[in-house]
Amino acid sequence: MSTISQILSDSIRDVPDFPKPGILFKDISTILSSPELLRHSVNELTATAGGEKIDKVVGIDARGFIFAAPVALNLDAGFVPIRKQGKLPWQTHSMAYSLEYGENVVEIHQDAILPGERVLLVDDLLATGGTAAAAVKLIHQLDAELVAASFLIELSDLNGRELLGNTIVNAVVRY
Repeated sequence: MSTISQILSDSIRDVPDFPKPGILFKDISTILSSPELLRHSVNELTATAGGEKIDKVVGIDARGFIFAAPVALNLDAGFVPIRKQGKLPWQTHSMAYSLEYGENVVEIHQDAILPGERVLLVDDLLATGGTAAAAVKLIHQLDAELVAASFLIELSDLNGRELLGNTIVNAVVRY
């Protein structure tokens, strides 16, 4: 683990039994409240692009937005939100998925990404992979090229990478 990854890992607070019993929540508010740690997080997530041209950075509702928008600025790319069902005001594509404590549906505007555009997916956490896999399917539905997916945290024991198929996945901090 790099020095920056270790510093970020040490800064993440564990909150047991949130949002329900048996879940160990990884609280990133400690990173968000520090300009230095937030900058390091955004820079590490940006590095996933590896110098590749990125047209759009897609962030997943809601904590993914915090990181995806500044990553998009770093890459001189547009920002596209994937939101929970019913939150986007225009025509959307929808995708249902399961997560470790329930089910949900996410959506993307039908015109958010043009066919052939190169996309970086960004979120705060990769756990079981349900949300990220739904996001990947939505990106592919728009005929975009998913360059990679970048996460601040990965809970490795939950095997979320498996649902992402051949997607290049980077996690800044792995547990």
